[in-house]
Amino acid sequence: MSRDRHPPDEDEISAFRQALKEAGVRPIASNRADPGRRRRGDPAAAERRAAATSASDDITAAGRTSDGRVEPVRPSEFLDFALPDLPWRTRQQLKRGRIGWEAGLDLHGYTLEEARAELEAFLRDAAGHRRRCVLVVHGKAWGATSDYPVIKSHVNTWLREWPSVLAFCSATAIDGGTGAVYVLLRRRGHQA
Repeated sequence: MSRDRHPPDEDEISAFRQALKEAGVRPIASNRADPGRRRRGDPAAAERRAAATSASDDITAAGRTSDGRVEPVRPSEFLDFALPDLPWRTRQQLKRGRIGWEAGLDLHGYTLEEARAELEAFLRDAAGHRRRCVLVVHGKAWGATSDYPVIKSHVNTWLREWPSVLAFCSATAIDGGTGAVYVLLRRRGHQA
């Protein structure tokens, strides 16, 4: 594949817009960025936080992650997720690798089901040891029968579902780049 990019012509743009329309994609209603700051007095956000806290109290339950369809991601795609009320500064520190990770898990060589079980056990153990930040190496390898990195795509979905995960993002180059993620965890009784 060539690295040189040519600007799309009108036919390509038109075909792209038509494909989006056929897929049911709607334009966004506003073009305003969310700064990620906590909104004071937002009862819906308080309710979501309370639900997440009560769900994390039962962290020992097995099988917290889905085994259904996941959104495929590209090998070099930067993964980035955070709960809406996570402070902006904390999120930026995580992205820059400035929150030291205390434990790591390497999922290379595991089947999908083995990787899922290992990740769940690792996250339960990290919560039990009150770890703040961990590193999960998922790799960027393409699946044998798929056209996307299977473990990376599933880790992206699984971490979003895990109740004690406050945020995660692709690591800095020294810790694995887009083949690994820093995971910021909720410590029981502590805020981010």
